[in-house]
Amino acid sequence: MSSEPRPSVAGSRPHGRLARLAGVALASATLVVAGGTAAVAAPADGPVVARTTKGPYTSTPDEPPARPVPLPPDPRRTPDAGTVRVTLRTSQGPIGLTLDREQAPCTVQSFLHLARHRFYDWTPCHRLTAYPTLKVLQCGDPSGTGEGGPGYRYRDELPTDLPPAPTDPTGVRRLYARGTLAMANAGPDTNGSQFFLVQSDSALRPNYTVFGSIDAAGLATLDRIAAGGIAPTAEDPAPVDGAPALPVRIHRAIRGR
Repeated sequence: MSSEPRPSVAGSRPHGRLARLAGVALASATLVVAGGTAAVAAPADGPVVARTTKGPYTSTPDEPPARPVPLPPDPRRTPDAGTVRVTLRTSQGPIGLTLDREQAPCTVQSFLHLARHRFYDWTPCHRLTAYPTLKVLQCGDPSGTGEGGPGYRYRDELPTDLPPAPTDPTGVRRLYARGTLAMANAGPDTNGSQFFLVQSDSALRPNYTVFGSIDAAGLATLDRIAAGGIAPTAEDPAPVDGAPALPVRIHRAIRGR
């Protein structure tokens, strides 16, 4: 996610891009999204030396892939209609996803590309948040640190129709409703491989690309993970942001049911 409170959607503390998910309405919470602990991590200082494909995906030599994967191909036309089913088979149960090409065509194309190349297979979901206004599970980093990505980035496809979050009197934050599937990031146009699953209605700035939804079985799996809580640490015996106490590992990401 990006910069907001530090409920990153990744690990126990905001790392790299995931720390950018922090757009929550909590002063202490921050969500990172694309390369760290699913919170709102700040982009690296200085210019990024990168090469671009003819399409929307840009390699990031200074941020090599956490697992070898090529750049997505340049389609003559990125599909922008219809939905695609993907099932995450995890150690805690199945999480069924419906990807929406119309909402975020480039994001869906990238997610399917990574799934096809088994980038997500045998990877942990490194971050669970339990803030009053941010309850998400963050996944998508093979390194499990919240800092890893696919070695490329692409632009935001931000939602424009999210309702105001009822918990935010300022009207700045929007409602990322239970069952929403969205990308974590480390700032504008830094989407990579990390994504977050909204377990309960959450309040975030509309800085995170929404690209699908979670089915009923997947929400039941998320509820079970959330009920297990967040793993305590020596520094924080009762954390509200960190690694899930019930370890979550994606065994396979499979297109279809």
